[in-house]
Amino acid sequence: MKIAKATQIPDADVVVIGSGPNGLAAAITMAQAGCSVVVVEAAEQIGGGARTAELTLPGFRHDLFSSVYPLGVASPFFKTLPLQGHGLEWVFPPASLAHPFDDGTAAVLSGTVEETAAQFGEDARRYERLVRPAVKAWAELIEDLLAPPRVPRHPVKFARFGSTGMWPAETLAHADFRTEKARAFFVGNAAHSMLPPSKAFTSAFAMVLLAAGHAVGWPFVRGGAQKISDALVSYLRSLGGQIVTGTRVESLDELPPSKAVLADITPQQLLKIAGERLPWIYRKSLGRYRYGLGAFKMDWALDGPVPWTAEGCRRAGTIHIGGSLEEIALSDTQAWRGRAPDKPYLILSQPSRFDSTRAPTGKHVLWGYCHVPNGCTVDMSERMEAQIERFAPGFKKLILARSVMAPAELEARDANLVGGDIQGGRPTFPQLFIRPTPGLYSTPVRGLYLCSASTPPGGGVHGLCGWFAARAALKAVFPERVAGR
Repeated sequence: MKIAKATQIPDADVVVIGSGPNGLAAAITMAQAGCSVVVVEAAEQIGGGARTAELTLPGFRHDLFSSVYPLGVASPFFKTLPLQGHGLEWVFPPASLAHPFDDGTAAVLSGTVEETAAQFGEDARRYERLVRPAVKAWAELIEDLLAPPRVPRHPVKFARFGSTGMWPAETLAHADFRTEKARAFFVGNAAHSMLPPSKAFTSAFAMVLLAAGHAVGWPFVRGGAQKISDALVSYLRSLGGQIVTGTRVESLDELPPSKAVLADITPQQLLKIAGERLPWIYRKSLGRYRYGLGAFKMDWALDGPVPWTAEGCRRAGTIHIGGSLEEIALSDTQAWRGRAPDKPYLILSQPSRFDSTRAPTGKHVLWGYCHVPNGCTVDMSERMEAQIERFAPGFKKLILARSVMAPAELEARDANLVGGDIQGGRPTFPQLFIRPTPGLYSTPVRGLYLCSASTPPGGGVHGLCGWFAARAALKAVFPERVAGR
């Protein structure tokens, strides 16, 4: 969707800074309550972390940042919106995930717990015992897990999940599984946390992703990530919301008078634009906020599908490249300690196998990233391609063109990706839950709220940070509109 650049920000009850999924979710929530809303976006293209572009060659459509959406399809907020009527279509690969091994096999996350468990031999029943409760309680769990800190609405199920999820993934994998493949498969999912698997709560990331794979799947969006943003904007415009692109907000003083400002930005940007309006103690608290590992991202235009050795990889939308538990742990530990990994753990997606709109006939795209120290300047291209070639001999011969985005390039394209951090901040305790300050979405400035991934529930394309922030703003600034709903 192309939106004409505005030369002036119109007056509105609510100004939203940033058109990422969280900013658009906040804008929609305010518009649904009857507020006039304008969204101000620095880039010419809407979408923030959900954008698509021809990064390599004409006709090859690559997702700039996010690409696979288990939390998008599961989002309690997105489920309330008529996004299908505004052009959003989910694409579900036959298998959500594959994790290849050096012996030519792969562990595959497929539809049922039983089918997935059967791959692990003596660990089959252990996998079922670990994952099945979260799958059965998925609807209730996701309501509590993807929420701000509060008394859980389903305390027994939440407590059972927490008793498992609090453990370091490395510890839980060794305690619960006997086979190397089951251990590596579990830790590969935990690595989405962008933390070493020796850190507390990394098991929670693995459990959520595994349960999501069985309960709802790990879909793509037909046509690319941009279609999520386009659908959100289309619905917002149907509610009367307005969009201004190509306008970077350098100071709150640049904004027209409004009753509320919701900022889809990180603490670093808030400090820049709010300046002396913020009390010194709050500025100090924001200054203590910690960003996490960076991502080194690559996109490839290919002359054919990736020639995976393992058949399971050809059925999966997402591929984890890491081999053993020990190799994955070493990769993320090296990055955590400030060193570019020698054999990086990769997260890949191959949407064109299942969505023909992504590349010309017979051609393909591949999306992927590895974890590196925040702000890392080391070129990881050769190391990443060597890892793919290891499990797909002949891959390099298929490369027609490549796009490389180091952490600095990621941040240049989206200022929220500070140092390449795609999570909006380090997900370690207590920042995993209390972010960026105990005030969560609220700031000491009346009417000013944060609604980015630097607020609960954190990273992921689900719109929930914006939804919760907007609900907080409605209660505080527009109580009459809340009462009237």
